[in-house]
Amino acid sequence: MAFCGRCDRWFGSERALEQHKDDSNMHHICYECDKDFTSARALEQHEFQSSRHPSCEQCRILFDDWDDLYEHYDDEHHYCDICNKPFVKLFDSSRGLHKHRRQAHDDRYCPPCERMFKNANNLDQHCRSSIHQGRNIDCPMRGCDKSFVSNAGLLLHLESGACVSHMTRAKIDRIMAKYDRDHIITNPSRLIGGSGPVVVDQWATERAWNGSRYECYLCHRTYATLPALNQHLRSAAHADKIYRCPRTLYGCGAEFGTLSAFCQHVESERCGVRRFRGEVDRVLEGLSNKMKRLTMG
Repeated sequence: MAFCGRCDRWFGSERALEQHKDDSNMHHICYECDKDFTSARALEQHEFQSSRHPSCEQCRILFDDWDDLYEHYDDEHHYCDICNKPFVKLFDSSRGLHKHRRQAHDDRYCPPCERMFKNANNLDQHCRSSIHQGRNIDCPMRGCDKSFVSNAGLLLHLESGACVSHMTRAKIDRIMAKYDRDHIITNPSRLIGGSGPVVVDQWATERAWNGSRYECYLCHRTYATLPALNQHLRSAAHADKIYRCPRTLYGCGAEFGTLSAFCQHVESERCGVRRFRGEVDRVLEGLSNKMKRLTMG
């Protein structure tokens, strides 16, 4: 025997009781949540308020799946996809959404572009890009007319060998090691006699073939061709970290294999290195002048 307490009735079996609940207007069941409500209104309220059901409470529409619901949001509403737990926050207009994002998500929202970013770091990179920053830093090398948003961008251009001056990362390292006599950004323990970088020109041979690909003996990455492996060895992937953050003595300790990577660290201002910005800029300006004299000589 099975008993229905709400209706005060006995049934011959559990199956008969379940059939009764399905047919009776005294029972309104949400089968997904296994809940029995006393009225259709109570069941409807549950479906529109529960995070388990894809529904738009504002339009009073239930959807078969979450993809359909979010397609509806995209077509009919202005909503904040960040504030979607447990419910999506809807707005009457794009202006209302814009105001909300400025106030609630200012760490990842760019108001001029009306774009949301995954995190604060991505927003910071976006704000430092050419979209918001002018290309005010000219390449100092003779015959090159390129301009850049930051010192890091300029140095990456030079280190890559893309400049018409044929400046390279190795040349920049040698110049910097000689110019930075006070070792503001260079680490004397990683320089030969404290005056020059340790330069090891690494080349792979056919002996790097491991049976299927050419393998780097330092990091074990593999390449389809020997030239590709040698290009990897000549890159900054295994460069000695001769540059260091001036805040090393204050707990930063960051070291870098390239000057451009160091500049990216300085420009991010994450570790408080800004207090040394004047000294760093002086060193970089001296480097720029020295490179310019080399190409004009």
